[in-house]
Amino acid sequence: MEYILPMTSNTRGLSTSFHAIFRAVTGFLILGSVIWQVTDRLSHGVFRGSEYFAYVTVQSSLLAGFVCLIGAWRLWNMQAESIRFGLARLSVTGYAVIVGVVYNALLRGVPGDVRDAGYDWPVLPNEILHVWGPIFVFLDWLLSREGSKISFKSFLWVLAYPVVWISFTVVRGYSTGWWPYPFLDPTQPAGVGGMVTYIVVIVVFLAVTCLVALSTVKALYRNRATA
Repeated sequence: MEYILPMTSNTRGLSTSFHAIFRAVTGFLILGSVIWQVTDRLSHGVFRGSEYFAYVTVQSSLLAGFVCLIGAWRLWNMQAESIRFGLARLSVTGYAVIVGVVYNALLRGVPGDVRDAGYDWPVLPNEILHVWGPIFVFLDWLLSREGSKISFKSFLWVLAYPVVWISFTVVRGYSTGWWPYPFLDPTQPAGVGGMVTYIVVIVVFLAVTCLVALSTVKALYRNRATA
């Protein structure tokens, strides 16, 4: 039987209301940014859906957006958070942090696809998806004590989606020759070894990020309980 994380009160306080609104706004901002990008590319005739939705940024943003909206609705209605939903929040938090770090460390300023010559991505939704969205999702995680009940042994479930995505991307890349990110392309100077190195480093960084996020929430709310 799935363990349900208890709410601390049956009455929604002011702080809970603000948190639910903050979570909802975060979800709408992220999903709205994806819609903005899609409509902008459609209007310029450069939208390639099978490629756009293959980016981990887009997939993880969609996940984060919907998790935030569902979480906001549950929080507003004072519904207890299950372990599964807590893991979902932890997962999208880790994915958001990775997207922000990888983009700003490796991909910001990298030339776009040659097929998009003359097209510039709209700046605001791009910044929301790669900077502000990850920050807000991480803040939402820290604001909720519900995640403190997740066990350390179960947090490894956050790696399920990245493993599936990487496997699909590598198979697709070798089949079609299209790679969503240059550091995953084995035809680049770093070769297969470079691709594998980046994959391992990113997966390990994701695991460490989620472990730190979980540990932080556990310590934060344990200290508050004993204060």
